[in-house]
Amino acid sequence: MKDLLEYLAKSLVDNPNDVHVEMIEGERSVILQLKVNPVDIGKVIGKQGRIAQALRTLIKAAATKQGKNAIVEILD
Repeated sequence: MKDLLEYLAKSLVDNPNDVHVEMIEGERSVILQLKVNPVDIGKVIGKQGRIAQALRTLIKAAATKQGKNAIVEILD
């Protein structure tokens, strides 16, 4: 999941070297913290949050396959 989120985020932004994903894992849940360059934050969120919602949907689907619940936090 971490690699998937990192790959998707790097393909969206202008500064892919500034993309970092931290994973905090619990028993049944995973929190993925996505950090991007402040200039690229709008590209990751998208208009009305559509891109962010799509990222969360993809990661949640990947987590469900592993029997976990995933939460994606976007940080600048």
